[in-house]
Amino acid sequence: MANQSMAVSDILKEWNEMKTRLENLFRDRDQKNAKIIMEKGIALFIQFLCVTNERAATPRQAIPYQQFTIQPVNLEERLEFIISRPHLYHSYRQLAELMVELEKLFVKKNIRKKSSGQKG
Repeated sequence: MANQSMAVSDILKEWNEMKTRLENLFRDRDQKNAKIIMEKGIALFIQFLCVTNERAATPRQAIPYQQFTIQPVNLEERLEFIISRPHLYHSYRQLAELMVELEKLFVKKNIRKKSSGQKG
């Protein structure tokens, strides 16, 4: 669990740096550069989702939504929207919300593991 927590910590740190850049890019209406960073942010979210569900990340493959037991509400619809429109500010807001929701689910999962005495 320590390695998983470290991986999540690194992911969230990287996301916070991306978030600041994205906010500036969208404020300046620089959709071209925002799209590039959004695509990296989407990949980071998918990595976070895989780590949370203790699955290997599979870049450039279809996302196996049904295999994830821990996921935000309406993940498939929301993520498909973001992936299809990474240059939009609304997609950025959705991605930011997904990150927050998944972080909460990750913390909740770890609290349950600790309270049940599991190791992992």
